[in-house]
Amino acid sequence: MTIARTLQDYLDQRGVQYRPIRHPHSESSMQTAETAHVAGDAVAKGVVLRDKDGVLLVVVPSDYHVELDRLNRQLERQLALVPEGTLKELFPDCELGAVPPLGAAYGLDTAWDPDTGLGDRTDVYLEAGDHETLVQISGTQFHALMADAQQARFGQHV
Repeated sequence: MTIARTLQDYLDQRGVQYRPIRHPHSESSMQTAETAHVAGDAVAKGVVLRDKDGVLLVVVPSDYHVELDRLNRQLERQLALVPEGTLKELFPDCELGAVPPLGAAYGLDTAWDPDTGLGDRTDVYLEAGDHETLVQISGTQFHALMADAQQARFGQHV
């Protein structure tokens, strides 16, 4: 597998210049950063949450955790992690656990924490939908793709 078709179509439709980066198989976004030889704070990971109001994809660097209580207070929601089995329904063209951090590509509301520095990076690396590929885009393009996402302060550096 390489870049998920939904993600690739989304990037192409928006004229985003990107480059696929192959790396050895990895099981976590931090391991992905290590195996791809890129900084952990440059790899954007998506965490899928849900409550009675629907699904929300939140985006932080791979070396951050989501402070769920803080996020819920800010957004006035009761979000919790989506069960792993639900991910296949939401991301049908992705391997389990390899969630691209661009919720809009999959019709999902998105929130990101700009205080993590992702939008300030020269290059940002996105999970591509499998455990062996990243997508490299410019930080400027990443910031533009996040323009319609909610902003909140919920990231905690590991």
